[in-house]
Amino acid sequence: MKLQKTIKNECRISGKGLFGGAEAKVIFRPAPPDAGIVFVRTDTPEPVRISATVPNLAERSRRTTIKKGSVSIETIEHCLAPVSALEIDNLTIEIEGPELPAPDSSSAEYFRILKNAEPVEQQAERKEFVITEPISLVAGDASIYALPDSDKELNITYDLDYGGHTGIGRQVYSCRITPDVFEKNLAPARTFLLEVEAKQFQAHGIGTHLSPRDILVIDSDGPIKNSYRFPNECVRHKIVDLVGDLALIGRALKGRIVAYKSGHSLNQQLAKKLYEAAERQERVQKSGTDAVLDIRQITRILPHRYPFLLVDRVVEIEGDKRIKAIKNVSINEHFFQGHFPGTPVMPGVLVVEAMAQVSGLLFAQTLEHTGKLAMLFSMDGVKLRKAVVPGDQLVLTAEAVKARQRIGECQCKATVNDTVVAEALIRFILVDDNKI
Repeated sequence: MKLQKTIKNECRISGKGLFGGAEAKVIFRPAPPDAGIVFVRTDTPEPVRISATVPNLAERSRRTTIKKGSVSIETIEHCLAPVSALEIDNLTIEIEGPELPAPDSSSAEYFRILKNAEPVEQQAERKEFVITEPISLVAGDASIYALPDSDKELNITYDLDYGGHTGIGRQVYSCRITPDVFEKNLAPARTFLLEVEAKQFQAHGIGTHLSPRDILVIDSDGPIKNSYRFPNECVRHKIVDLVGDLALIGRALKGRIVAYKSGHSLNQQLAKKLYEAAERQERVQKSGTDAVLDIRQITRILPHRYPFLLVDRVVEIEGDKRIKAIKNVSINEHFFQGHFPGTPVMPGVLVVEAMAQVSGLLFAQTLEHTGKLAMLFSMDGVKLRKAVVPGDQLVLTAEAVKARQRIGECQCKATVNDTVVAEALIRFILVDDNKI
């Protein structure tokens, strides 16, 4: 049994962010068992705590960002990678500024200060997720795979293919992620850009504080006014980014990752898949089912009953932002008696109703103790794209667009085998449940 770790001593780092160039001050503090890795923005009117996990990911180009409400913390991957490599599970990271510092655009300084802060074991078992089923993602000519591995550690192979660019070429690197390997072979590897990309960024006001001596800017002959620390430094830095992105799973990952030309976007998609798989696995181990809410819990929240309850189980909830649920469609459904006996099709209005019920379950996360109930108010952009028939499993998702004191709004979607069968923007009025 591996034990969780935090750091024994506080440590600090300061400097300018890689993209925005704003000064930031960071303090790393020990945290109790099961606290996880939590960032705290201290330069806001009230401190904002953001857990470094998949549900808090924000969409950004070429970097990894977490967000809560309107408050975000940018470019966290170069910090999270050494945290993960050092097997630190619990840490409070206070930051005064919008973006983490980027000393020499590598992870080396983060690794150094965290190692010197003395990671120590805690009296709690470490959370791990072992990959048991392959997961593959492809976007254009880029791909990434999560595979089972008998080694039971985290092994990464990355194929970086800049075959048409003589300054980088094609680089392939494989390694097992351990503290020693990360410190010697990965942490010093720096962020890199092609010369044309650097000019485009600076033309848009991004990274204007950087010169080729601060970051690897590469032309056809190699680094401009700089030199490589490793002949294959670029692919090594790609692995640093990948380790940082996978840290958002919130657990020690065991298995093999194989990536080809993958960037932050694809890395983060894989992190989401692995996070969902880990959450399901832990739910099954705990309760024997992968449901976040089973039918008994659903009926405690929704007022609907047979024959109008159209949600069987909830499999994912991301706070008050997003929900995912299942409706299994059986030939025994009462509506198939008349719609249509010879060619049974689930009425489209009931598919929309199922999406509305799932939205009600999402709003219930914040309305549970308010005495209010979400009632259907209006719908826009309703599209019924494909018939739903007996044997189908409806996967229903709802994402909160807005939630005010009296009005809630969700973007909803229903799929069967990853094919969209219905979608709608559904609005609700929030009313006192004793006045209905």
